[in-house]
Amino acid sequence: MSEQQTRTGGPTTVRATLAKALTMGMRRAMGEDPRVLLMGEDIGSLGGVYRVTEGLKGEFGAHRVLDTPLGEAGIVGTATGMAMRGYRPVCEIQFDGFTFPAYNQITTQLAKMHARTDGDVTVPVTIRIPYGGLVGSIEHHSESPEAQFSHTAGLRIVSPSSPQDAYWMIQQSIACPDPVIFFEPKRRYWLKGEVDLENPSTADPFSAQVLREGSELSLVAWGPLVPVAMAAAEAAAQEGRSVEVIDLRSLSPIDFATLEASVQRTGRMVVAHEAPVFSGLGAEIAARITERSFYSLEAPVIRVGGYHMPYPPAGVEADYVPDLDRVLDGMDRAFAY
Repeated sequence: MSEQQTRTGGPTTVRATLAKALTMGMRRAMGEDPRVLLMGEDIGSLGGVYRVTEGLKGEFGAHRVLDTPLGEAGIVGTATGMAMRGYRPVCEIQFDGFTFPAYNQITTQLAKMHARTDGDVTVPVTIRIPYGGLVGSIEHHSESPEAQFSHTAGLRIVSPSSPQDAYWMIQQSIACPDPVIFFEPKRRYWLKGEVDLENPSTADPFSAQVLREGSELSLVAWGPLVPVAMAAAEAAAQEGRSVEVIDLRSLSPIDFATLEASVQRTGRMVVAHEAPVFSGLGAEIAARITERSFYSLEAPVIRVGGYHMPYPPAGVEADYVPDLDRVLDGMDRAFAY
């Protein structure tokens, strides 16, 4: 079922995987704006490693779905120049660890161009990055580098956790006048869910969303750990605990208003992410919540995340990535105060 059928009187809701929701979202963005084009390694004829761009080259042609050489710096540098000339490029970085060859272009050119030109030039580039672990892969294929990019002013950073958000947030990111780092939780590509083709979850992709209301603890997660957070809240409910789950969705800017309002109701907060705890985004959230909601806290903000070490081989990655038990342990530590 396609979004074209919806606009001609078909169903307004379809069931799709997160990966195919992204495909549908990009298809709709390309159909509505001829300035939108896709760039990346093997994204055309092959449809990308995870087949997220499958079929789009056949629909829109090789001049709008570009197979690039294996050179991430060149992909982002070219996209930056094209954006300055009025296009809206969507770059695919094949795997998270391959982002770093483009890091210079992203942080010194793409993120700075709007400020460098005193606001005269916009660079609406969307950079899609499959990220996170537990996919049984080799080195450089399971990183969670969101903290590196969140420290760079001039970039917006988002990460969907559901097919519904994937469909809408990719379109909203493409339409945004600012450069957007679009982190896709690759181990959730096959997660299925309902996609409303007419109504987004929220009109603002840079806001957090309360997925489950609770009164005793605020559990914050994003991307691949949102399903784990929801499972942890359900497990806690079996023991009589009321846990509120917040999908952060936007990693820069962070919707601190939603987080503050939640913790002021619950008195406790746990932040869970796959990236290492040391200097991770959870540290910034913990510091900011402590500054702004100190008198509402019944316990320190607890962080649950990966260890401060290189991502391990696939055989032991399950011991590195936070799972249900580690999130529940973090919640127990918060309740112990």
